[in-house]
Amino acid sequence: MRISTIHAHPDDAEILAGGTLALLSALGHDITIVTLSAGDCGSALHGPDQIAAIRKAEAAEAAAVINAQYLWGGFHDLAIFSDDASRRSVTGLLRDLRPDVVLTAAPSDYLCDHEATSQLVRDACFAAPIPNYATPSANPPLAAIPHLYFMDPIDQRDRDGNLTLPDFTVDVASTMDIKTAMLAKHRSQREWLQQQHGMDDYLQQMQDWTRACGTRAGITFGEGFRQYKIHPYPHEPLLQQLLAAR
Repeated sequence: MRISTIHAHPDDAEILAGGTLALLSALGHDITIVTLSAGDCGSALHGPDQIAAIRKAEAAEAAAVINAQYLWGGFHDLAIFSDDASRRSVTGLLRDLRPDVVLTAAPSDYLCDHEATSQLVRDACFAAPIPNYATPSANPPLAAIPHLYFMDPIDQRDRDGNLTLPDFTVDVASTMDIKTAMLAKHRSQREWLQQQHGMDDYLQQMQDWTRACGTRAGITFGEGFRQYKIHPYPHEPLLQQLLAAR
């Protein structure tokens, strides 16, 4: 099974779905981690090109922990917008990756890049099978709309700070060490997150968020997801079936 996770920045997928991705990889599925942006604004010490190169290398290292592939989507920080050119670009990406399952950002989150990514990926999933929708990809349209899932927002809070409850929560207690190892590859972000987000230890914060999500579901560590199955998106609970034991 081909599974693509498409979020805005390097480290987003690791924070929100790293444990689930590790489980899926261990089951033998083909995992690709895509960040639309390379994180070029994520530093006060390096210029945009330099920090983008650093962060892409870190993201590739993180993906390699679970034998996944990493790709940059060609966008830039605070410059991800849901417009025609961007939608065609993301649709072309899906035609290249040809996923069965797509995981993406929550529709409501604290950051505009996250929300724009969510909308772009949602609409690109719809557009990917449409033959008359031209994209930069040389690959043909998909056979069908892929199964689409939204990750929880950071700390399971929407843009207004309200608690969001997922459709289901994956038990990731067995892969927390792997999830932590993946996130630890994003070394450049420790100082930036201390300065911009007031986070003293981003690894501990991730663990706290994952523990809180698990507690709400009655387990130790959890990652939440919501399936998007509004007509005509697939209704079959494919990801849930793949992870039934969790």
